[in-house]
Amino acid sequence: MRSIGELARASGLTVSALRFYDSAGVLAPALVDPVTGYRWYTGDQVAPARLVAGLRRIGMPVAEIAVAVRAEPAQVHRLLDAHLRRLEDGLADARRELSRIRTLIDPEEIPMTTRLLLSPLDLAAAVDAVRFAVGTDPELPVLGGVLIESDADGVRLVTTDRHRLAVARARARVDGPAVRVLAPVALVDEARALLDTAAVKDPAAEAVLTVADGTISVTVAGRVVDAAALPYDFPDHRRLLRSAADDGPTHRLTIDADALRAALTSADAPVVTRRHDGVPLAVTVLGPDGRGGVRLLGADELTGDALRVGVNGGYLLQALDAAGRGQLLLELDGPIAPLAVRRPDDVDAFSVLMPIRL
Repeated sequence: MRSIGELARASGLTVSALRFYDSAGVLAPALVDPVTGYRWYTGDQVAPARLVAGLRRIGMPVAEIAVAVRAEPAQVHRLLDAHLRRLEDGLADARRELSRIRTLIDPEEIPMTTRLLLSPLDLAAAVDAVRFAVGTDPELPVLGGVLIESDADGVRLVTTDRHRLAVARARARVDGPAVRVLAPVALVDEARALLDTAAVKDPAAEAVLTVADGTISVTVAGRVVDAAALPYDFPDHRRLLRSAADDGPTHRLTIDADALRAALTSADAPVVTRRHDGVPLAVTVLGPDGRGGVRLLGADELTGDALRVGVNGGYLLQALDAAGRGQLLLELDGPIAPLAVRRPDDVDAFSVLMPIRL
């Protein structure tokens, strides 16, 4: 047995930190003296304590540390990957905020320019993955564009119309500071047409996306389209994504995109009717099939406590089309939590659909 002081020296945690992680249910002592309350640990607890110390140093949340101490290595690696993405997003946020602060301090400072050099095929795939979720409500012009965010090695495209959200990423060579800018959908559509032309003429050609002084331009095969960035602050979509990553889905189901698409478009596909704001609404209800996949549920199957999620079937079809063919991952987390559609080989590209209350 090791005293709490000995474990502190062996692990790099302080005595007070060990007491905290005991009270938080992360690392409990093997024995607590019933008279003195003194904590004792076994030699086998040195390695978990060192893991806790390392995860604490990189700022991982306590809830995730508790999972990591008890998880298999593969799950711990997934937790580390998710935390690293949060850190990278936070660094990109800080850089953008610093850029804004510098502009406030010195409004006459020469505007910075960022150039992103991408494969036309990669950029076209990213546009196709998010275009369907662009908002069309004239009263919400902020949702009528495509958010472009860059970091050290690529660009992320994000769209939402409040009912669904789509995210895609493309690798790029980045020249300049990180940017976060809202592109008009008309510009994105013009650029998308140029990307097809470039891919046909020269598959090795590069697309150059330039952001400078409130203007966005895309250059492909010698042709340029440009427009002023939309003057709106896009919603902070990462709050939703981080919450989903922290908690994890209740069910991650592997589906065949073509089979689910066929089921949704079948003449006898079950649909449940619900009234929202006095208007009848057709709802597609999904639930696990008990074999690791998903099935469509009818109105007579909505009793009991079984997991089910209601969505707009048309929106789900668009998400499937954007994700592509083959096997996809469907993430369900209860009747009032968003449903996510992902490609198993690309964690940075996915669609999120808001549920419809059943």
